[in-house]
Amino acid sequence: MERCPWPFLSFLTSLVLGGSLGLPSAVMAASISSAPLEVRQTLENIEAAANDRDLDRVMGYYSPAFDSDTGFDYAGLRQTLTTLWQTYRTLTYDIELLSWEAIGGGIYSVETRTRVNGVELRSDRELTLSAEVTSRQRLQNGQVDYQQVLAETSRLSSGANPPKVEIQLPTTLTPGQSFSFDTVVTEPLEGRSLMGAAVDEQVRATDFFEPRSVVLDVLTAGGIYKLGIAPGTADQRWISAVSIREDGLVVDTRRVQVQP
Repeated sequence: MERCPWPFLSFLTSLVLGGSLGLPSAVMAASISSAPLEVRQTLENIEAAANDRDLDRVMGYYSPAFDSDTGFDYAGLRQTLTTLWQTYRTLTYDIELLSWEAIGGGIYSVETRTRVNGVELRSDRELTLSAEVTSRQRLQNGQVDYQQVLAETSRLSSGANPPKVEIQLPTTLTPGQSFSFDTVVTEPLEGRSLMGAAVDEQVRATDFFEPRSVVLDVLTAGGIYKLGIAPGTADQRWISAVSIREDGLVVDTRRVQVQP
């Protein structure tokens, strides 16, 4: 299986990881229109540098002391972006500012939504990527020094007619909670064979681009229906649905937060 590398598209293109930065939860974010020029320019510059595939410019907006909730530091971020751009020859980035908060001393808490679209060309097929990450990050002196993910979805498709699916999956779970993961193909099978699998992985920075082996099952009911149990401690999971037909395939990945 080749999982869509979305979680790190967010790292590598803009301020797109979200979560708690130790800021008071009761603080209300200021309006977007009142965002300081420094904040707006930093976002615009990162977006432009990513669309230009200019590695040095992108990394100039990340602190050498950069850290994240998935184990990426500055060096790991740079290496992953290099690998990503070698894999996907065309990628476009769009960054939307959702909220901001001045912390003081030139530090801002910024929440953004980043959308990424791209194509990977191979000798035997073309893979289309679409992804979206909502995140909150800390900006200090025009650089990102910390970021975490709030929400994340990605879709990797190939073929003339990839299956059209709807995903039903909680975005947050408590430790040990049972949950259902349903992937419904929304179009008639019309006699075509459908195969699929559900994959549950821990979010981590290591071995991200390594291929995964997946055992596919024949799907007679037009979808994937699985029951799962969240880990017993706080965690973050990538849960993917793989759906394959003779005329196309789709891999849909969601991030699920396991929070006490």
